[in-house]
Amino acid sequence: MDNQGGITVQRALELPGLRSGLPEVVACADRLGRTVRWVHAGEVPNIASLLKGGELLLTTGLGLGTRPAEQRAFVRRLADRGIAALVVELGPRFTRLPATLVETARAAGLPLVQLHREVPFVAVTEEVHTEIVNHHYALLQRAEEVHRRCTQALLSGGGIPQVLHILADFTGNPVFLETPDGQLLYAAGPGSGEAAADPLQVWEGLRGQREAEPSANAVLIDVPGGGHGTGSVRARMVLLGVSAPLLPVHRMAAERTAGVLAVVLMQARQEDELAARGRGDFLTDLAEGRISAQDAPAQARVLGFKPGAGPLLPVVMRLSPSLGPSGNWAVLARAVLEELSSVGVPVLLGVRPVEGRVPLLVSLRSESERTTVADRVAAALRAGVERAGLDRAAAPPAVVVGVAGGWAAASAGLRHAAETATAAHGLPARPWYDARRLDIDLLLWRLREHPDLAAFVDRAIGALRVHDAASRPPLLPTLETYLAHAGRKAETARELHLNRQTLYNRLARISELLGTDLDDPETVLSLSLALRARRHTPSPS
Repeated sequence: MDNQGGITVQRALELPGLRSGLPEVVACADRLGRTVRWVHAGEVPNIASLLKGGELLLTTGLGLGTRPAEQRAFVRRLADRGIAALVVELGPRFTRLPATLVETARAAGLPLVQLHREVPFVAVTEEVHTEIVNHHYALLQRAEEVHRRCTQALLSGGGIPQVLHILADFTGNPVFLETPDGQLLYAAGPGSGEAAADPLQVWEGLRGQREAEPSANAVLIDVPGGGHGTGSVRARMVLLGVSAPLLPVHRMAAERTAGVLAVVLMQARQEDELAARGRGDFLTDLAEGRISAQDAPAQARVLGFKPGAGPLLPVVMRLSPSLGPSGNWAVLARAVLEELSSVGVPVLLGVRPVEGRVPLLVSLRSESERTTVADRVAAALRAGVERAGLDRAAAPPAVVVGVAGGWAAASAGLRHAAETATAAHGLPARPWYDARRLDIDLLLWRLREHPDLAAFVDRAIGALRVHDAASRPPLLPTLETYLAHAGRKAETARELHLNRQTLYNRLARISELLGTDLDDPETVLSLSLALRARRHTPSPS
């Protein structure tokens, strides 16, 4: 498909200028439907190097050469360049085109025309160029009419499906809107009624073929997303010529329609983010007491949240600080909501870009399903993060589940879960954390800037931190595993993949460096707290 527009060779020969020269097609008369995008006249042997393709070349033959080999080479170079046709005016150079020229043009698939009367090439050039411009303008008008109809459909309350249907009717072919990675968003086919082909069936039938080898009779138009890099393409529009050939005007119309869709998608994206931020503001106001438990249900209904009679489960996901407020929060909110739809319970989800949090309330039928629903919600949250392309951050997201209860409990639960999600940074990765089991970590996090906490950590395990900074193997992981298994040496050795004697030697070295007895309960408590607190204190230089 020629996307630059033009007229055919046949139409050029029908114009008064060339028609007055009594044109005779002597080779490839079946290829007069080729597109002429420009006219060029010249008499030099190397004229092919001056052409770009698609030209109608006018000549008297002075540059064709006198020997058959020169004439064959001349025609082949023009054919390789992809010109539309070669027109030779008979006269002093040729009274009849040589058989060599005709045979070479026929073999190369290049339309060859001889003019029996002299014509002014300047007049022919002007005439054909005027026709090309007029033809291109007519195409632009038709494409602009499609653009106008699409715009009117949107102003009348229509959406993306109506826009795609207008384009499908115009092209006589199905039109699809897909994500940049090829997932189908919308499909529209031309016409209506039983005779109209189902565009979804067309998509399924041609999807594998498109992935293996894209069809030549197809148009792919990027719908810009207003960003840079991966964000520069919001979607991709696909026209497949399954019912009728795709023409230059169809590409023009598709390009203009893509501009309309870009505005619609951008607006939808902004609306999604504003809505998600609005829900996030409500949940934050509820957590911080600016909305009372009495007023919360009515405001939640306005936001579309209609819980049942059971308890509410507060959940907060905290993302890596590297995402920042400018991250793609609209995409994240939409992806997470789509994943949560499979959980099967009412959910109110918001985003808080400044804090890097995603708070939500989940309506339970009973307290007994807290763990089951928490598992499914946490999986949906992580799947949404992955779909939004935000799973490549340095730290994985932390999902914290609070205590289920009524609206008053939800207020406190959201606040507790939000703080705990921040305090959970650096903990061993889990699908989700129970806020009730992280109170010590939360307390230590709240004391993170107090100099006494750093002094406590330094007194308790400072010697090991200094050792590990300069020597191998490190001993802090051994101590941490040993305490996690409540001093059970066999389990500690198995987890660390050590034989017992090596473990005993390491524990002895730890006791020696710290000057403590690892079997003393007070020592064990102090070391456990210090190991938890070290995440919030600077390492020794």
